[in-house]
Amino acid sequence: MKKSTIKLAMYLNYFVFAILMNSVGIVILKAQKNYGVNELEASILEAFKDLPIAIVSFFIASLLPRIGYKKSMLIGLLLVSAACVMMYFGNSFSAAKVLFATVGMSFALIKVSVYSLIGTVTASQKEHNSLMSSIEGVFMIGIALAYFLFPAFNSETDQNAWLNVYWFLAAVSMLSFSFLFFTKFPKQKEISGIDLLDDFKQMFKLFAKLLTVVFVISTFLFVMIEQGIMTWLPTFNEKVLHLPENISIMMASILAISLATGRLLAGLIIKSINWIWVLTFCIIMAMLLLVFVLPLAVNLEVKDINSLSDIPLMGFAFPLVGLFIAPIYPLLNSVVLSALPNKLHSSMTGLIVVFSALGGTLGARVIGYLFKNDGPENAFYYTLIPMLLLLFSFFILKILTSKSWKSN
Repeated sequence: MKKSTIKLAMYLNYFVFAILMNSVGIVILKAQKNYGVNELEASILEAFKDLPIAIVSFFIASLLPRIGYKKSMLIGLLLVSAACVMMYFGNSFSAAKVLFATVGMSFALIKVSVYSLIGTVTASQKEHNSLMSSIEGVFMIGIALAYFLFPAFNSETDQNAWLNVYWFLAAVSMLSFSFLFFTKFPKQKEISGIDLLDDFKQMFKLFAKLLTVVFVISTFLFVMIEQGIMTWLPTFNEKVLHLPENISIMMASILAISLATGRLLAGLIIKSINWIWVLTFCIIMAMLLLVFVLPLAVNLEVKDINSLSDIPLMGFAFPLVGLFIAPIYPLLNSVVLSALPNKLHSSMTGLIVVFSALGGTLGARVIGYLFKNDGPENAFYYTLIPMLLLLFSFFILKILTSKSWKSN
């Protein structure tokens, strides 16, 4: 077994799903224009993506070691390839729902497998933290690419031209499938329970711990913030900054690039600074950006925008919030996972993915509701509430993880 080859397979799979998973904000914008749905109706696509992730993760997370992580990821890649082709021919809001439901189910297989495999290819907590941050960083690079990939296929004269992107995505998924197929994986040695029923008992035992409860709430709050902003940023750019559609989508890439940069940097910084201080600094900076920078962006007068270079510098400032919220998710996950034996990683990852999916769904729905009823210029301010709660959760987790490590 070559650990470097396995890591490359994990990076590639995560990269492919980054494009598919986070194209939901772009498709929400296209659905409003092409399929005649309003903001609140369009936001249901986030639920079609996230709820299948939660359901599949809950029921099969502990089963995956028995199936095999490699087989699970191959199934996921095959399913999304078929879904991309279906979206091209379906060309409707209903087809988009099916697409994201399939993407969600498949991503559950990929994410639980990748998170569980990290423990088998790392030898220390710092190495675990670093690999987790870098994998999530590559995920954000994939998201950034999506914001340029979709506009590349878009056309002002043909409203259906953008669908051609799904042929490309199907081809990339099959390429990743082929690479993974020929990659040799280690045989799974540790399985959490003696049978499937015992696997579920292991998961519920984890959930009964105060550490797990606080952790999954923190995960829920973070994804609520991240997905709420990421999903609606293209619409914010078009309706508040009055940017053309293609530029609105490309501008949203600034957030993804900021997230990628933040996570890759965190992989280096965490080697010398304790995670609690890194995350505390990050969340406070994110809150300050919302309070002081977002109003300047909302009141910005933008005229005659034909390219990214025509946008005033202040227009790029708000998406930099991604730089500061970026390290939160991978570091929280790594702190808890690295404190557990490898045989429990699949069960814990199942809980992570479930609550991440629920947080993403709620975040997108709440911001969609606020966009419609409170105005797009005010909606993002409400993310200050979960940010403040998240700040308190960091210190509770610090106390609980310290006790957990001492007991181990």
